[in-house]
Amino acid sequence: MLVDALRRVVAGGTVVDPALVATAVTAPGPAGRLDVLSSRERTVLQLLAEGLTDRGIAERLEVSRRTVATHVQHVFTKLDLPDGPLDNRRVLAVLAFLDR
Repeated sequence: MLVDALRRVVAGGTVVDPALVATAVTAPGPAGRLDVLSSRERTVLQLLAEGLTDRGIAERLEVSRRTVATHVQHVFTKLDLPDGPLDNRRVLAVLAFLDR
């Protein structure tokens, strides 16, 4: 697990402790921004927060990468995330997820 996390960071990715993600998912929070997402979109966002790639999410959910890409795009759109050249929408989506 540590080696995998280090590889992700070296490759320019991020790692969020799965226990933190699980707590964020199960903790009661105010209704809000994530309510616009479908159950599947929230699941995909949770897996993004765990640091999985589209391929990793596809394998975990047993769907195609194209399906995952569609869900990710819907998350970006529904959360109204900026799409400028300096914006990393994946990071912004994870921050929205953790800030819920």
